[in-house]
Amino acid sequence: MILVAIRPALFAIALLGSGSGHASPELAKSRNCVACHAVDKKLIGPAYKDIAAKYASDKDAIARLAKKVRGGGVGVWGQIPMPANPQVSEADAITLATWVLSAR
Repeated sequence: MILVAIRPALFAIALLGSGSGHASPELAKSRNCVACHAVDKKLIGPAYKDIAAKYASDKDAIARLAKKVRGGGVGVWGQIPMPANPQVSEADAITLATWVLSAR
C-alpha cells in the first residue's frame, strides 16, 4: 500500500521510532539509502540537507517524501530516477522522511 496520508498513530510510531530502527543514520544505512544520499553532499541523489531545505515550508513534506521512499520518482532533482523501495515499511518510510527533514 502506498502512503497517501499520515495517520495519527503511524505518525506517532515514526516519532518514537519504528520497530526496526529509529530516525537516524543507522536506519538510513540499513535501508540502503546511503548508497545514493549523504547528509551534506550530493552523491547520486541530493544531500539530505538540500532535501530538508527544499521541503522546509511544505506541511505535507513527510507524507510526500515517505511516498517517494517507497514508490520512487524522477524529475524533482533531475533525470536520474530514484528507484522504488517497497521493502521499506510505511512506518520506516515516515521515520526516514522525518529524519531527513531534520537534516538542516
